[in-house]
This record gives sequence, structure tokens and C-alpha cells, in this order.
Amino acid sequence: MSDIKRWWWLGAIVLLGWLVVALSPILSPFLLGAILAYLGDPVADWLETKKIPRTWAVVIVFTLFSLVGLLLLLMMIPLLKQQADLFSSKSAVVSGWFETQAKPWLVSTFDLPQGQLDFESLHDAFGEQIGGASGIVASLFKSLTSSGMALFGWLGNLVLVPVVTFYLLRDWDDLVARIRSLLPRHMEPVVVQLGDECDTVLSAFVRGQLMVMMALGLIYSIGLWMVGLDVALLAGFIAGLASIVPYLGFIIGILFASIAALIQFGDASILLFVAIVFIVGQMLEGMVLTPLLVGDKIGLHPVAVIFAILAGGQLFGFTGVLLALPVAAVIMVLLRHAHDKYLGSVLYGATVPLSSGEEIKEPEPEVVTNPIKEE
Repeated sequence: MSDIKRWWWLGAIVLLGWLVVALSPILSPFLLGAILAYLGDPVADWLETKKIPRTWAVVIVFTLFSLVGLLLLLMMIPLLKQQADLFSSKSAVVSGWFETQAKPWLVSTFDLPQGQLDFESLHDAFGEQIGGASGIVASLFKSLTSSGMALFGWLGNLVLVPVVTFYLLRDWDDLVARIRSLLPRHMEPVVVQLGDECDTVLSAFVRGQLMVMMALGLIYSIGLWMVGLDVALLAGFIAGLASIVPYLGFIIGILFASIAALIQFGDASILLFVAIVFIVGQMLEGMVLTPLLVGDKIGLHPVAVIFAILAGGQLFGFTGVLLALPVAAVIMVLLRHAHDKYLGSVLYGATVPLSSGEEIKEPEPEVVTNPIKEE
């Protein structure tokens, strides 16, 4: 590649980054629509194989997505709100548990002065936080309705997401074909190969991990309900949602469920049953759900996922969060190919450049023959 082409590509990347920063306030509905279209495209393609026209296949997928989303909203939101109110109403129980059980244990174990642990102030602060948290939705609604432009923008985004999803889903294959036709001919095979690998990683993570999240949320909710936890649905929902990052859902879920169980039962022995629920869920995730739904082609390390999401949110806000995983997948694929190139380079020590996926073989020792022949 010549210097002019390198500068051209560098300028294009810089321009693209500047556009993302400048247009980030309006990119969210388009990115959400693109993600939903990406998730629905395989289903639409499968329906096309059944001799259903593309437009009708998209209508079926779009209707299915809409019904599932509406059903989840109608069922989950009231239940989650009810359990959140139930959890917040027990703030006095939290203070009593700390005062009667946690405080004596801390004082006797760490030899702390009696006046150093002021749980009355903790109770007041906890109550203020709960009160503030319960009013978040009301404050948000009030701020939206107080500003006509804000309300108009919120409603516009709400309407724009399904519109963008429908049209992108209908024209997804055509858009991919047009982008491929615009690629420089000498770069097309490499770019298509990289795109296929990125699609493999993203589809394994996004589609598979979403199903794992829903399955884990259901498993945790049922298990905690069998234990007798009042906020089983809320705890399972939080654990399942946090499972987008491996092991994070297990940690957050078991901490939340343990605190809720201690508040409700006041007996530390209940923690054993809570731990059993999450251990069983973790075993099912590792041995059944992830191999079956995600597979072994994901390639995104949990630390890389956490860093990508946090970095994207810090740099570009909600738009960066939506772009984090696709960008991380592309970077991972490029690093994998750079790693293969390095192993086949003279810099690494290989005498013959290796193609991607080819193993490096140790040279066989030379057979030295004795030039002196016996008479």
C-alpha cells in the first residue's frame, strides 16, 4: 500500500470518529434499529428459504419482535416495580438487622468502640436513598413533560427505532451486497473474510448471550422462588441482565439475593440455599447453556467485554455502549490476523511465511553421514 493510500485510510478513520462524536446525540435510535435488524436477519433469511417473500418475512419477524417486547413490558414492569417497592419498604428491617446482629459481631470480632458504628445514621441515609430511587421515574417523567422539545425528542426516538428496524431488516441483504460491490477489488477477499469472522464472533456473542441471559434469569428466579424469597423475580432479573458479562451476573445476583434473604428471614442459614441456587445456575451456564447457545467461537474475553463497554460509555455515552461490542469484535479479529502474520514473519523467526491457521513445525534434524566408508 502506497503512502497516499495510507493517509487516505487514516483520514477516513479520523473523519468517521469525528462524525460519531458529533452525531452521537441522534445516533442511538439508528444503532438500536441496526442491532435489532441484525438480530432478526437470520430469521428472515430462514423464512425466505420457506418460499416466503422477503417483505412478508420481515413483517412476520417485525410483528414477532413487537409482540414479544410488548408482552415483556406488560408482564415484567408491574412485577418488577412491585418487588422493588417490597424491597424498599423493608429499610427498617435492614437497620434492625444491622443493629441486633451485624453490630455486635463487628464490635466483638474487631474490638471496635461501641459508639463508632452509628447505624441510626445509616438507616436515615438508606431511607433517603430509597426514597430518591423510588422517585426516579416520576422525576424523569416530570422533566420530560416540562420541556416540550425533550418530550418531542423522546417520542421521536421511540417511533424512529421500529421504523429504522423495519427498513434495515427489509434491505439488509441488499445493503451488504452494495457495500461489498464498493470495496476495492484487490481488497475484497480479505475484507469479506474479516467480515465473516466478525459476524461469527458477534452472532455468537449477541444472539447466544441474549438467550443465555434470559435462561439464567429464569433459572435464578425459579430457584429463589423455591427458596421462598419474596423478591425472587427482581433478583433473577438483575442477575440475568448482568450476565451479559460472564461471572458478573453470578456475583451481583448472589450478593443482592443474599442481602434480600437476610432482610426477609433474619437467619444466616438461608444463605446456603441461596448459594446452591446460584452454583447450580453457574454449572448449567458453563456445561449446558453456553456450549449449546454460544459455542466456542466467541473469542471475547470477559475483561475485554468489560473494558469495551466502560470505554465506549466514557468516550461516547450511550452511543459508545452500543458500539462497544461490534468495535471490540472487529479489533479482536484484526489482532488475531496480526498475530498469525507475526508468527509467519521473519521477525518471529519463521523462515517461510505462514498462512492463517497453519501450524509452525520444528525443522527436522539433518542426518549426517560418515564420509569414510569401511573397506
